[in-house]
Amino acid sequence: MDFLNNTDIVVAIGFVIFVGILIYVGVPAMVTKKLDERAVRIRKELDEARALRDEAQSLLASYERRQKEVSVQAEEIVAAARVEAEKAAETAKEEIRRSVARRMQTAGEQIQAAEQAAIRQIKDRAVAVAVAAAGDVLKQRMQPGEADKLVDQAISEVGAKLH
Repeated sequence: MDFLNNTDIVVAIGFVIFVGILIYVGVPAMVTKKLDERAVRIRKELDEARALRDEAQSLLASYERRQKEVSVQAEEIVAAARVEAEKAAETAKEEIRRSVARRMQTAGEQIQAAEQAAIRQIKDRAVAVAVAAAGDVLKQRMQPGEADKLVDQAISEVGAKLH
């Protein structure tokens, strides 16, 4: 038993016995089973990750389509708003033109009314001056008795026209 004094041989025999016990107990099968379970779990996680990636790509494509559609709609809305703004501007311009025309017409009518009022005032003033001048002339030429007769005659004419 000289070979038992050699530590390398003892360690090698111990290692073989240890490996034999591990194989007898079924450790390699357990390790293989655990590795297979882990591989299955990793494969499932990879499949889920692929499915999630595919779903994310699908959602991204869907959102990109929606963004393009929304962009087109936004452009259409902006174009429609521009058209409406131009129409509103034209309507406002036309309304301003009509308003200015009405104001011009009103101003013309007011000027014409002012002219007529001024003419009436001038005529009234001329009549008043003529009446005053006629009164002065009548006072100078008329005898005192004639004035009383004319006043009585005027009163009777007014009374006759009122009744």
